[in-house]
Amino acid sequence: MNDSKRLWLALCLLPCVALASEKQTSEKTLYQWDKQTLSGQMVEQSQADLCAVAKGTLAYLNKGKSYDPVANQPGIVAQFGIGMPRIKKTLTYICQVQQQDAKAGRSSRLQDPEFISTHFDLIRWRPDKQQSAKFAAKKPLLQNIPDDKILLTKYYIKLAQGSATKTEQTPYALYAIPQDEQDLTLEQAEQKKDQLVRYAYTKQQVLTGILDKNNWAKPLIWLSRDALEDTLMQGTARVDADDGTSRFFNVHRNNGIGYQRDLTKRQQKRYWYFKQTQGIMGYGRDAGYKIPIYPMVTVAGDLKQLGLGKLMMLTHQGQSRLAVLADTGGAFENNHYQLDYLGGFFKNWADYINTYRTFPDYFEARILVLKDGHQ
Repeated sequence: MNDSKRLWLALCLLPCVALASEKQTSEKTLYQWDKQTLSGQMVEQSQADLCAVAKGTLAYLNKGKSYDPVANQPGIVAQFGIGMPRIKKTLTYICQVQQQDAKAGRSSRLQDPEFISTHFDLIRWRPDKQQSAKFAAKKPLLQNIPDDKILLTKYYIKLAQGSATKTEQTPYALYAIPQDEQDLTLEQAEQKKDQLVRYAYTKQQVLTGILDKNNWAKPLIWLSRDALEDTLMQGTARVDADDGTSRFFNVHRNNGIGYQRDLTKRQQKRYWYFKQTQGIMGYGRDAGYKIPIYPMVTVAGDLKQLGLGKLMMLTHQGQSRLAVLADTGGAFENNHYQLDYLGGFFKNWADYINTYRTFPDYFEARILVLKDGHQ
């Protein structure tokens, strides 16, 4: 720590203590036990998909905190005395119920609000509007967040047309990570930042073709500019190519530039390198191991604050749905007011908007945790 930082800490010691106290008070206000018995209806969902996301998330958590200390921690529920064992039991229980109900040929008990009230403790989450106000300029969705509901944005898997070779219509590539770090772990690559191609260029510089000119990275597929921008923003794409193939691509590593909430997607300087995958992949500290996810049962959020693997219940006008927190994104750094709902496969924003035109923007949010001592 340098002298100027020591001086700043000395000058603001009491104010900083006060701010820390205000933060703790704020978090306790934002997240509270909800003792009410649930009512209303559950939206019809694929419980098999919900189980699959829960199972994949549990497998990731079982890799241990040493593998990923940022995501593999209780997060905000620790203030309620809830640790990782209960979070893991919750994910396990989801699959137990789903499998038992499927075997018995009966309706899923996870579609029954009374069953959920009986077996789960509920923590109500209200939005941090002081936090959202910092980014609300010219953003009506942030300006209009209610006091009792979080913002639920939506993301999707991009359906794109592409080409196996560069063409006039598809002049921009999704690239694999550059050749100079193909054999490096994430930790090894971070130790060599100053020497690696990946960290040297902004998105705009990559789009000039500098990687091709120097043969620094392998093109995986070629896209139009619009398809490229959507793919970079969404993180996953299914590309139907002119050679008759249909392949999934998922983000691998980026150029180290953070997502900036005040810039449009074309203005963003962050650039992602991709990897071909077998399906839709959610969170993972690196591309070697990521959580398989499914639409309608997955949400992305602030993993540092919330912790990976939370079972979320989202309610609007008495209609509730369940989803597992199994993904994240650049917009979720220090974000206590928003989740992102994986809404399906779409060609573009117009296609997406046509489907979600009447879908609510704000939902009551609850974190569900299996009751203590539940067998």
